[in-house]
Amino acid sequence: MLACALATAAACGAAQALEWNLQPAASSMAATIHDLHEYVMILCTAIFVGVFGFMFYACYAHRKSKGHVAAQFHENTTVEIIWTVIPAIILVAFAWPVTKSVIAQKDTSAADLTIKATGIQWKWDYEYIKGEGEGIHVLSTITTPRDQIEGREPKGEHYLLEVDNDLVVPIGKKVRILTTAADVVHAWWVPALGLKQDAIPGSAASASSCAARSTASCRSWCASCRRKTIRSGSARRRRRCWRRPTTRPRPTPSRS
Repeated sequence: MLACALATAAACGAAQALEWNLQPAASSMAATIHDLHEYVMILCTAIFVGVFGFMFYACYAHRKSKGHVAAQFHENTTVEIIWTVIPAIILVAFAWPVTKSVIAQKDTSAADLTIKATGIQWKWDYEYIKGEGEGIHVLSTITTPRDQIEGREPKGEHYLLEVDNDLVVPIGKKVRILTTAADVVHAWWVPALGLKQDAIPGSAASASSCAARSTASCRSWCASCRRKTIRSGSARRRRRCWRRPTTRPRPTPSRS
């Protein structure tokens, strides 16, 4: 069992190195989610190997050709207690860290910065409503060339993921995101920050928060997909950034 867990941990590390895993974490919340993901995968693998290994061993070691006769019994209290207690312990082992992570993800108290994100088809409207940069307003629109969309040109590396104006947040600050929508249901998703929140027309969705610690690419998915880029910087840098499209290299987005 220990060997199985170690092998799974090694596989998780290899998957991360080969970009088969989640995006590199750009916040403490994303790092927590990554750790939780690998923790659950190790537990699931250990359970799978343990259960099926025992089952195959029991079938092989007690096969009829060796002269074993199936036991005939009904209502074994000990067995019933075991197969109730062990799954309950496993569920607690899963639920405890998951619940802690979800509660932490939804904790928006003492936020340094509050941003309202309004989903619009093919674009996002951002408004800084509290904290550094208060009053700044920007419209982030998809910039994928029409020729790529209609198949007249090869699709670029960031097909349907590039925008004209980036959203910028300061590193090391707790950011609160209020999501809503102007037309249909959207989803504001930043994989590298561990955030995903539905944007529903006519209501302000439950806010998510994060403390970014490095540059992160983010995207949102709806009936169609589009991309934003979270970058660190001051309010002055944000205004400069939003006056013209950025020419800085963009990190490769996840397409999972």
